[in-house]
Amino acid sequence: MDWRSHDGIEWLEAELPGARAAFSTRTGGVSSGPFESLNLGILTEDDPVDVTANRLLLADALGIEAESVAMGRQVHGTGLAFHCDRPSHSYFAHPGPPPEEVDGQLSDRDDLALLVLVADCLPVALAGEGGIAMLHCGWRGLAGGIVAEAAERIGATAAAVGPGIGPCCFEVGPEVFDAFSSHGDRVRRGNNLDLWQVAATELERAGVESTEVAEVCTYCDEKRFFSHRRDRGVTGRQAGITWPVGGDGGD
Repeated sequence: MDWRSHDGIEWLEAELPGARAAFSTRTGGVSSGPFESLNLGILTEDDPVDVTANRLLLADALGIEAESVAMGRQVHGTGLAFHCDRPSHSYFAHPGPPPEEVDGQLSDRDDLALLVLVADCLPVALAGEGGIAMLHCGWRGLAGGIVAEAAERIGATAAAVGPGIGPCCFEVGPEVFDAFSSHGDRVRRGNNLDLWQVAATELERAGVESTEVAEVCTYCDEKRFFSHRRDRGVTGRQAGITWPVGGDGGD
């Protein structure tokens, strides 16, 4: 993955077969206070006008059409939305009534970008012969099999795992370790869970041949990232977004 920037907006970018993925940071937006500055979460206590402005700024920086972005309301589950048709309303560009409660977006269209919001959970982009996917992966979704289901739906061969809380900071209880008992000790760092390794293992088990993991901790890097745990819930959201491109990862 490589760092990119445009007009003060900074993101990590990954190349996938026939697609590109970007993982935004908190820099370059118009929000203030605990949501400074590129907060993309409309269901926070931030000013919705500022959040909408931030979303349009990000779309412009990435060179994608804001109206083309599909997203859902995330509930830390395993629900997936497959977009066979272009949605009639873009909640990303025009926030309104909350969209469908799902934690994964999938599409085989060449005119849609897929987005999830995160603030410690992992944004996971997938690409395969059957299309692309963007997943919101907290520990519950990973334990529930969201990766395997999405990978099977699109025949995923490659993945990129964006920034999220790292094994340095993700202290959990025994019930969480129990959920990943099949992973053995390699995902345990004392009382902390290595969510990066969990995601990588789930992708490998799902048959994904190539996976790139950012290994960037959102909790540690307060300058670049929002963190729900570090900021005790009063914080913004960054995004993982993926979209199709021509050729094999090129425009």
